[in-house]
Amino acid sequence: MLVGCTGGTVGASGSGGIDIGGVQGTPGAAGLRDPYFPKLGNGGYDVSHYALDLRYDPKRGRLDATAMITARATQNLSAFNLDLAGLTVDSASVDDAPAAVNRAGNELTLRPRVDIDKGEEFRTKVTYSGVPETITDPDGSREGWLRTADGALALGQPTGSMAWFPGNHHPSDKAAYDITLTVPVGTQGVANGVRTSERTANGRTTTVWHVAEPMASYLATVGIGKYTTKLSATPSGLPVLTAADPTVAARSEQLLNRIPELLAWQEKNFGPYPFSAAGAVVERTGDAGYALETQTRPVFPMDAFTPEILAHELAHQWFGNSVTPETWQDIWLSEGFAVYAEWLYAEDFEDVPARTSFEAAFESDANWAFPPAEPPSAENLFDPPIYQRGAMVIHKIRERVGDETFSEILAGWPATHRHANASTADFTAYVEDVAGEDLDDVWDVWLYGDGKPAQPD
Repeated sequence: MLVGCTGGTVGASGSGGIDIGGVQGTPGAAGLRDPYFPKLGNGGYDVSHYALDLRYDPKRGRLDATAMITARATQNLSAFNLDLAGLTVDSASVDDAPAAVNRAGNELTLRPRVDIDKGEEFRTKVTYSGVPETITDPDGSREGWLRTADGALALGQPTGSMAWFPGNHHPSDKAAYDITLTVPVGTQGVANGVRTSERTANGRTTTVWHVAEPMASYLATVGIGKYTTKLSATPSGLPVLTAADPTVAARSEQLLNRIPELLAWQEKNFGPYPFSAAGAVVERTGDAGYALETQTRPVFPMDAFTPEILAHELAHQWFGNSVTPETWQDIWLSEGFAVYAEWLYAEDFEDVPARTSFEAAFESDANWAFPPAEPPSAENLFDPPIYQRGAMVIHKIRERVGDETFSEILAGWPATHRHANASTADFTAYVEDVAGEDLDDVWDVWLYGDGKPAQPD
């Protein structure tokens, strides 16, 4: 048995010495060399589906879980890694055969009984348990598994998802999900996607959530608590499920009811909504230190639940969730568009021109600490230049190409890279292709330039 972050190699049954046989393949890389998180993610395979079966006891804070991971080998594999922080690995198998397991920090290395050929699909089962960790990010924010007064909240940006399930936790490896949550009666489990079933037996309620479209692991979420829930729909028939902590349910109700309206407005700007479900989770102030764009069902602490922030997180469903950053260096693309959605909200609902929001952002010295496409370190990935100066880049594109072409870019960019990953280079090339001209002056000054220009222009 492997506990926490201790090392060593054991058989999945708990005994040492599985006979591996002749080795033809090589181990997959233990990291994808992301510019800011080089050890995050793993090489040698591509995940297509996670089936997570999670049983949680809020009183003890204990999680008992099984992850079934379906993947395809991208090389001949003798071994491969999964990212997992803390927790006890009780057993592991590959294609129903016990696998040898080694644990070193957050790296879980599995060596199957026989090598996996390049192009072969394989299924890995990991059974694990324990009290999930809360992870402190380089910028000091808290993520991972957050215990709340009546349950728990799982948030994953940028690395916290590995606190509650093993996987390939880099945004470049997106997959479909089925998440099964079993919690005590009187407590509800909420996750991403469409709720496909719910049953109660032996004092526990089990719900199953299906995410058909590809999802980066940092966008997976679980909320466990005594929620007030509501199911509605957009004008086009998209199901909208919301959940609010009972202590904030009345205060959040009016804004939650606006989600169908806001999604319809965003579809006019950004094109068809890219997923099969929508909604939100609203928690007490303090349960999380920030709102997060968790796929199909963004999460908000009550003190961050405002119309502008709701517009921001819903816009992420197109920018960040459907079109996901290739690496963490590209995060400005997600946040710049989401902040620009706030500026569009102010323009359309509050009669505040986007140019006014641009000028206010321009005047803040905090937005000029570094270029949005080149944050200096991991602790700067969520600093003001990523958000506000990122939105300034978007607005300068609008001013340069005109509203008609800009509208084409707003809807065309998420359509072109729907359910995929994209980089800053992909974006600049796309914009110039649509505009029919180079925009080097925009990129050189606003996206990559050091320091604040003399005038906003």
